[in-house]
Amino acid sequence: MNKRYRFDSAIPSDTRQTDRILDNQTRRVLGNTYFLLSLCLGFSALTATVAIVMQWLHPGFLMTLAGYFGLLFLVNRNRNNRLGIIFVLALTGFMGYTLGPIIGYYLRMPHGSEIVLTALGGTSLIFIVMSGIALFAHRDFSFMSSFLTTGMLVALFASLIAFFVEVPALFLAISAVFVLLMSGLILYETNRIVRNGETNYIMATVTLFVAFFNLFSSLLHLLGFAGRSD
Repeated sequence: MNKRYRFDSAIPSDTRQTDRILDNQTRRVLGNTYFLLSLCLGFSALTATVAIVMQWLHPGFLMTLAGYFGLLFLVNRNRNNRLGIIFVLALTGFMGYTLGPIIGYYLRMPHGSEIVLTALGGTSLIFIVMSGIALFAHRDFSFMSSFLTTGMLVALFASLIAFFVEVPALFLAISAVFVLLMSGLILYETNRIVRNGETNYIMATVTLFVAFFNLFSSLLHLLGFAGRSD
């Protein structure tokens, strides 16, 4: 007679279970992504340090593109097995090697260590802020997809032009654009994970690492140019 009706009883149990599983899946993808990303950043820093100490030469723009897209292809092909983790580490290690000679160049400049540390600090701050917005803002940022895709294609094409033309002003403009694009990419990709748009932590790691890498190198170029102008 005095049965109390529970509102949640009207919700099918399989629906409540699915929501809980989706939440757990999101946490698992986020945890695996950040763990693998930390390993990749550490390994990349190690290869960059070795390249600086050994004074290895930069492989060149075209070789860098070939190595990056070749390893990225292998990562994507093995995205659903553990071999993909090995190729992710190979990719990030290679990118660290290509960054080593560039960092070494700026370290040899007056106040070079300050330039490098400022670029690293700025990159870390932007990464934390953009990730925080994506994690805690109850908003869907999927509308940024077409803008980021178009922007990166244009920036890549402009980079090829700058490589052959060697116009400092164009190079600086590209670096500034990359700072904005990579900041947006961190926000977009993290938001995708939160909203279950990206469920593969290997590919999520690659995207966030590339954003961090390009953001750092772009800030390094901008700060380095400012340091030379002083």
